Amino acid sequence: MEENMREVYTADKMYRVEMMQQMLADHKIECFVLNQKGSGLLLGEIRLFVDEKDEKKALELISKHDM
Repeated sequence: MEENMREVYTADKMYRVEMMQQMLADHKIECFVLNQKGSGLLLGEIRLFVDEKDEKKALELISKHDM
């Protein structure tokens, strides 16, 4: 993982991460998804990262759109 990447969102459902990823993409913020769910038991989390230069804006947008 790049040192300049910052985690901005975590969820246990992929659709929630995809919704946030699309919303950020609509605002021209590039995202990286790290899926740490185990395929057998479906345990773990899915994490969304952005470049550190976009972290503040991403967190503001997520706080307005997260359900």
